[in-house]
Amino acid sequence: MGKVYTLSDAISKFVHDGDHLVFGGFTTNRKPYAAVYEILRQGKKGFIGEGGPAGGDWDMLIGEGRVKAFNNCYIANSGFTNVCRRFRKAVEKGELLVEDYSQDVAMLQLHAASLGLPYLPVRLMMGSDLVEKWGISKEERQKVDKLPNDKFVYGENPFKPGEKVVMCPVPEIDTAIIHVQQASPDGTCRIIGDEFHDVDVAIASKHCIVTCEEIISDEEIRRDPTKNSIPGFCIDAVVLAPFGAHPSQCYDYYDYDKDFFKAYDKASKTDEDFKNFVDEWAYSLKDHDEYLNKLGAARLSKIKVVPGLGYAVDMTKEG
Repeated sequence: MGKVYTLSDAISKFVHDGDHLVFGGFTTNRKPYAAVYEILRQGKKGFIGEGGPAGGDWDMLIGEGRVKAFNNCYIANSGFTNVCRRFRKAVEKGELLVEDYSQDVAMLQLHAASLGLPYLPVRLMMGSDLVEKWGISKEERQKVDKLPNDKFVYGENPFKPGEKVVMCPVPEIDTAIIHVQQASPDGTCRIIGDEFHDVDVAIASKHCIVTCEEIISDEEIRRDPTKNSIPGFCIDAVVLAPFGAHPSQCYDYYDYDKDFFKAYDKASKTDEDFKNFVDEWAYSLKDHDEYLNKLGAARLSKIKVVPGLGYAVDMTKEG
């Protein structure tokens, strides 16, 4: 059936130890959590992470020691955890190589990758510590194959002699994983709402896995191509994963699970509680179906959006 895979098979085939990996979505919005749990279950490790606007997805992988180096601009479960706690601890203890770019530069780097550019010239970050200080030294970079030798280099604008620009590296992404509302067996994706950087990373990556709320037929998705976001030739695997972005939100389908984010915020404060959390929600469960069964129909129905509003409303009164 075209490019349709189970989640287990897709992760096994297209995600490898040491990959330069990137996820779609934005902090608490359309993050591919079902895929992250499967990566944890399969023991994949040694990633070079392209964080973008990261959240608990990357925080769990970092907390479990699966990430060797991380290009960061922002990592938080917005509204619940201002700076993800496992990430912060790994940085403070010197257990993670981390490089900081401004968010605009990080997004432009991903766009440059989708265009096949060799590097990205910008005037952004100049005058700040983002150019004065490096998170990963040149010496450390030379020890990691998939890191560029420099955070950036200064160059001259060839069209305005004497004008200095910051020339940033463009990531060479092995695998991207995104979550969308609808996809077809041939890989065509339909993203409802903000696309974030998902289109860029799908184009830029050597392999792209898409998890989706619904699989619709190739014929149906072609009826209105104006609604489609990513062409099928960019996608290697299509995985049906309803609520696959939980606990983050998926626009027009379900809102974020605030209780789950609060529980993760609390659990991620200590090593023991964090281990218990990932044991409960990843390792003890066989697959995404068991995850949904554990959450339960009542909890999932509570976060489904109200038609016409675009967000969930709890119609019951507590207490």
